[in-house]
Amino acid sequence: MPRIISPQSPESALTDHSEHNAKIFGSPKDRLDFYRREIQYETTILANRTDAYLTAQSFLVIAFVSCMGNLNPEWGKLFTLVVPLLLAMLGVFSSLNAWPGIRAAYDIIDHWHFKQSELLRSEPVMGLAYDESPLFCETESSHKGYRKSLLFSVRTPWLFTVFWMLLAVFAFYIQVDNPGA
Repeated sequence: MPRIISPQSPESALTDHSEHNAKIFGSPKDRLDFYRREIQYETTILANRTDAYLTAQSFLVIAFVSCMGNLNPEWGKLFTLVVPLLLAMLGVFSSLNAWPGIRAAYDIIDHWHFKQSELLRSEPVMGLAYDESPLFCETESSHKGYRKSLLFSVRTPWLFTVFWMLLAVFAFYIQVDNPGA
C-alpha cells in the first residue's frame, strides 16, 4: 500500500518504505538503471511529440504560403484574406494544444532526473562509482545539463504561437492595405 511520507511520519513507516524499495529494486544499481530507463522512455515520448508537432506545423506553413500565392482574379482576394487567417488560427490553436503534452513529458523527465541525482547523492558507494566512471559525469545528471537539451522542445510551441500571430497580422495587413491589387 502506498504511503505518504512527510516530516511528521514515524520512523517505522520510513523504515518499512525503505525495506519495500529494497525488495523492489534489489540494489542501488537496479534503481539507477530503472531511473535511466524511465528517463530514456520519457525522452523518446517527448521527441515523438515534438516531431509530430513540427511536422504538422510545417504542413500548415506550406498551406499558408500556398494560399497567400493565390492569384485567381474572381475569388483570390477574398480567399487570400480568409484562408490564411484561418490557417494561422489553426497554427495557434495547435501550438496551444501541443504545449500541455510537451510540458508534461518535460516535467516527468525532470522528476526522474531529480530521483537519479538524489540516489547518487544518498548512496555514497553509487556516487563514487558514478563519478569515477568515464561514461558518467556530474554534468550529465545535473539539472542544468539536461534542461538545456530539452529547451528546444519546450520553447517550440511558444515560438510557433508568436510566429502564427505575426503571420496572421501580416496576411491581414497586406490584404487590407492594398485593396485595389
